[in-house]
Amino acid sequence: MAAPSEVSTKDLSGIFFSDKQLSDSTDELLRLQGMSWFKRRAVSMFTLILSIRHHTDDAGVEHIDVDEKLSGGIPGTSDNYILDFQERQCDDIFGLYTLKVRRVPVLEEIEDEFLKTGWTEDTLADGVVYFIAWNDANASRYKWKAEQIWGFELINGQRKFVRRIVLTSSGKKDGPVRIRLVYNYYPLPLLNRSYTFGGHTITLSIESTILHFTRPFTSGLLLTIFIIIYFIASIFLVRSQWYLTPASSFSDCTSVFWTENAGCGVNGESCAPFTNYSLNFRCPSGCSSVVLQNPRIVGNLEINFAPLLVGGGDIQRTYRADSFLCASAIHTGLIGNSMGGCATVNLVGNFTDYMPTTAFGLTSIGFPSAFPMSYRLSANNELGQCIDLHNVALAINILVTCLLFVVFRPKAAVLYWSLICIGFWHVALFSQPQKTPPPLDVAFGAFLPTLFVGYAFWRIAVRFTMPTFKDAPLEAMIWYLPPYWVGVLINLTASKIPIDRLTAADISQRPGGVIALVIIVLIVFVFVLNQMRVIRKTGWLPWYLGWYVTGGLATLALAFLPGLQFRLHHYVISMALLPGTGFPTRPSAIYQGFLIGMFLNGVAAFGFDPILQTAVDLARDGPTGSPLPAFLTNSTTYNASIALANQTIFWGDIPNELFAQGWDGFSLLIDDVERYAGNALNYSLVGLEAGLPHFFRLAYTSGNSASDFTMPAILWPNGTWVDPLPGAP
Repeated sequence: MAAPSEVSTKDLSGIFFSDKQLSDSTDELLRLQGMSWFKRRAVSMFTLILSIRHHTDDAGVEHIDVDEKLSGGIPGTSDNYILDFQERQCDDIFGLYTLKVRRVPVLEEIEDEFLKTGWTEDTLADGVVYFIAWNDANASRYKWKAEQIWGFELINGQRKFVRRIVLTSSGKKDGPVRIRLVYNYYPLPLLNRSYTFGGHTITLSIESTILHFTRPFTSGLLLTIFIIIYFIASIFLVRSQWYLTPASSFSDCTSVFWTENAGCGVNGESCAPFTNYSLNFRCPSGCSSVVLQNPRIVGNLEINFAPLLVGGGDIQRTYRADSFLCASAIHTGLIGNSMGGCATVNLVGNFTDYMPTTAFGLTSIGFPSAFPMSYRLSANNELGQCIDLHNVALAINILVTCLLFVVFRPKAAVLYWSLICIGFWHVALFSQPQKTPPPLDVAFGAFLPTLFVGYAFWRIAVRFTMPTFKDAPLEAMIWYLPPYWVGVLINLTASKIPIDRLTAADISQRPGGVIALVIIVLIVFVFVLNQMRVIRKTGWLPWYLGWYVTGGLATLALAFLPGLQFRLHHYVISMALLPGTGFPTRPSAIYQGFLIGMFLNGVAAFGFDPILQTAVDLARDGPTGSPLPAFLTNSTTYNASIALANQTIFWGDIPNELFAQGWDGFSLLIDDVERYAGNALNYSLVGLEAGLPHFFRLAYTSGNSASDFTMPAILWPNGTWVDPLPGAP
């Protein structure tokens, strides 16, 4: 792994694994220092691991403590280098020798060019660590002298810890031996190092203890058995969640019997029957937080960013038929928000004067007129499985991911793909399925491209970070899993943030949306700045900036395509930011965990939605900005002295330019029910009930499709006509 910018010659603390492919052979060097052929062969079979602790004592003198071991846990030597350039006698595998160590700020003091070349700018600025050692001529066959420098080099674009050594020996007459040893960096585990506080030293060995006690569980066979057991258990859990209840009984959080505006046709004929109909239904959890994302008109009230609940305040708890069914069941107290549940709905037809009320954390609104379809709810004991098991699935999946990190400890690639699969299917099957029950064909359709994108994430970022923590499983779990699950469950963890979609219209119309966006942008900006600092230290910043600028310009060009609007989905944000996290630092691990989780949430819950969408797509059920007709009847022309049964309301004809665009008729809503669709310019009020307020809204039609409806005109029982407000909801 590349060494991060925080690791420099001023602080070399960390774990370094020798890179045999990039390093020169040490065989000749070790021979001239008196090591036997047998030992040299043994050393060549293993990887040298340096555990370095770099600190400064109370006198201001630097110390570099190095524990050497070979791969497989074979212990080696331990050295304490003091950078004061004082001669000290050492006795280890090379025999008795003398050593001096210091920091050299200016390389001109070094004579051999091999020792002076290749170092990074920060190494030259901080100064290299310089060693000089020579042996006792009587303690070995050869008399030798070695100079050694520690620092950092850019090798194949990655910042590596390097030891350059020049050794002269009486056993080699044709000149000194010059070798370069290259090391991959792994951070020193925070829970496996010593800390000094006020003269007291505390040594932690938590990670090494975990590694010791979990070693018997790290075999591939045990991991395979564990995965099989988890897979079988998941099948049974999915079966209990979705397939013990008839598919026709599932309702989602926005299920209604009556669709908005003209969705049910004239007099609601498309939504019949209005009465004498019962249905046992099951609701998922979390429906209290599912709200309208566009303004909805109920009578003369406008409701937005709240569950649509109309009525429920009378003794019989009667709701208007366009109320969210599951929210109504929570409002009535028949099911819980956290675990979902089952209930029975009974359609009761026409009802007048729906009463508002607050109960179980939800507030309904009233409607003072009549509506042709209503329902009441009752308890249900007929459906067998009513409890939403998503919390059980979440607990199991969190436990499984923790066990993978800490106990089974597979290779980083296996661990990474486990996170991809577990996160995707948790979202698709439990936390945020696209429908209820979840459409498995749609989920599998998104899973294959998810794997391709996941492979790209591994290649460009994750493989440079996750393996860094292979000897710190607990720390890896802490850095990766909490942000990972926050991202996977972002529909819940970010539900209180007043931003639904990153579009200008959505952000501006929701209270607090602009402030929330500014805060998020500032936080991301700080993280990006820190990551740029890390990348700059590695020398890759121009390369990354070039690609990000290119991508930004391409996105800007796409955003100006006619008829389309740019939509920044959260899975796209993950794809854009994750390449910049491919560095062996703890913040990079945190960023990767969150971005991987957020990506999985986006593609599993919504699929790979396009980044360019039409205005109609973005509007969802909101206004599209289409032209609006106008009532000719107004507060001045309405004659309150005429009985309601003899009244007629009028509206203006279709302008020629709109007729040429395809607008050919009108749709009239009275009390939120379509009562007329055609090309007439008036409507008789003979069928309306006197003594009730009535609400009128008008829209152009093109064929069977209606445009935006006007705001409501109000006719009060005393004969007062209130003109509609300008615009659409």
